[in-house]
Amino acid sequence: MIDLSSVTKSFGTNAVLRGVDLTIDSGTSMVIIGGSGTGKSVLLKCILGLVTPDAGTITLDGQDVTTQDRDAFLARFGMLFQGGALFDSLPVWQNVAFRLLRGSLKRPAAEARAIAIEKLRRVGLKPEVADLFPAELSGGMQKRVGLARAIAAEPEIIFFDEPTTGLDPIMAGVINELIREIVTEMGATAMTITHDMSSVRAIADNVAMLHDGVIKWTGPVDRMDNSGDPYLDQFIHGRAEGPIEAVR
Repeated sequence: MIDLSSVTKSFGTNAVLRGVDLTIDSGTSMVIIGGSGTGKSVLLKCILGLVTPDAGTITLDGQDVTTQDRDAFLARFGMLFQGGALFDSLPVWQNVAFRLLRGSLKRPAAEARAIAIEKLRRVGLKPEVADLFPAELSGGMQKRVGLARAIAAEPEIIFFDEPTTGLDPIMAGVINELIREIVTEMGATAMTITHDMSSVRAIADNVAMLHDGVIKWTGPVDRMDNSGDPYLDQFIHGRAEGPIEAVR
């Protein structure tokens, strides 16, 4: 469904992506792993068209992402942001229904609210949460609201940016289970970027290791522990010694 070929991106003298090749099949869950500052978020932004690659091609269903109608293209995506990215001035239901209240996906307010409440229920939140404001919610509840918003418009593709950052291990496990269940139910194509190995094992069908601007290894998650790749092996076991230099 998504194909990247020789994608490069530099910011000044900093070459972040140095020739990324990656294929994400329809209906599968791909998790991109790698250390902080390795270009995972830049890669995601390139796919969404928020950052323009310097070279290479990115296609969605065989069509170049840079030539597609932007509204129709973005309508196919849902996104769970790392920090939640909820609007403080809007009640929860309007956060969830944000895309349904404006633009090409606009619905009547009553219908949008009903959809929002149903999506909140799907992520384990009660209807009374709908009229609260984000500041009145715990971190785990805010993350659930972000997940409800990501699925509100029934997207074909969902991106998850560090979905368990800032959560305790139990809530992280809950979010991982929700993500896996929802992606499977919707038949969606998913791409997650994370360095949390518990998330990788819970969410992934396939894994790709991004390091030094290139994909060092990619394959099914059940082959990850016996990949034979020294970069992947060092990363998943958290070893200080190996080909990846630890910043001291």
